[in-house]
Amino acid sequence: MRIASLRQAVSTALLAFGLSASAAHAQVKEIRMLESGGPSGDSIEEAYIMPFTQKSGIKVTRESPTSLGKLQAMVQSKNITSTLVELGATNVVQARALGLLEPLDWTAINPAPMYPEAKLPDAFGYQYFSTIMAWPKGAKRPISWADFWNVKDFPGKRALPDYPSYTLPLALLADGVKPENLYPMDVERAFASLRKIKDHVAVWWKAGAQAPQLLEDKEVAYAAAWSGRIVGNGKLEYSYNQGLLMPSYFVVPKGADPKAKAAAMALLREMSQAQNQAVAARIIPYTGASPGLEKFIPTERLDDYPTSSKNKKVQALADPVWTADNTKLIEKKWQEFKLGL
Repeated sequence: MRIASLRQAVSTALLAFGLSASAAHAQVKEIRMLESGGPSGDSIEEAYIMPFTQKSGIKVTRESPTSLGKLQAMVQSKNITSTLVELGATNVVQARALGLLEPLDWTAINPAPMYPEAKLPDAFGYQYFSTIMAWPKGAKRPISWADFWNVKDFPGKRALPDYPSYTLPLALLADGVKPENLYPMDVERAFASLRKIKDHVAVWWKAGAQAPQLLEDKEVAYAAAWSGRIVGNGKLEYSYNQGLLMPSYFVVPKGADPKAKAAAMALLREMSQAQNQAVAARIIPYTGASPGLEKFIPTERLDDYPTSSKNKKVQALADPVWTADNTKLIEKKWQEFKLGL
């Protein structure tokens, strides 16, 4: 009886071990991601998802558009339908404060070299864009936001973003604040600067496509625009000087399946590779977080990208932590400002 019992116990233990080992090595067949869509989504597909799937056999399904609200709904309902979610820098800080994020496993990611602001404990910076000054081809070229504000020497209507987190830093740069001294923002000084130009702003735009269209239609002479909407447009010119540089990030929702999260870390590794980022840059004029990216970009295209060494050093890096901490204040003052237009 004792021998029979021992054999039964060993058999049961081996069976249990086999089942747990099998479960531990069960292959994730698919992960899902929420991203911004459009050319950005196309660049993610070709540059990162394709090599990841070829190596792992794991399918990645993209869904768009993304938002902080969708992330919050997933976490609060405990129904995590997407393992990776794209967020802007300020939304990352807000999501962190709300307890919506899983820490990333940077050991598992084992990334290629990255800019430090892209490598956060709970967020992976995969793409940079800039808010820059733009104008119709052949028009008088401004070299600073002070020139942009100077309607006497650079006449014509302006277009600015209807978003204080983008526009207030530009107003401070126009008023002589150095890029390295932008944050913490002097909010009162920023609005005082805006009041100097407000009568010359024809459009406070909400959609990124508006700024280039306004310039092409000659409805405005100068506009602040998102770089990806301007670069490559043969009808327009632009400058990265004093641009406002921001990364976009991927995060993992709190409560995500551990196996899906582990697979996602391998996808993020692909996003850290400079060669893959160069593929993405051919599809959309944004760049990844690799300091070594320039080796893989044609020399004649380097001026197009926000993180080329020439362009990155003349821009201001946005501070999403300060912006998130002061969102209510600047939004309240923004609405008061808009009421006075």
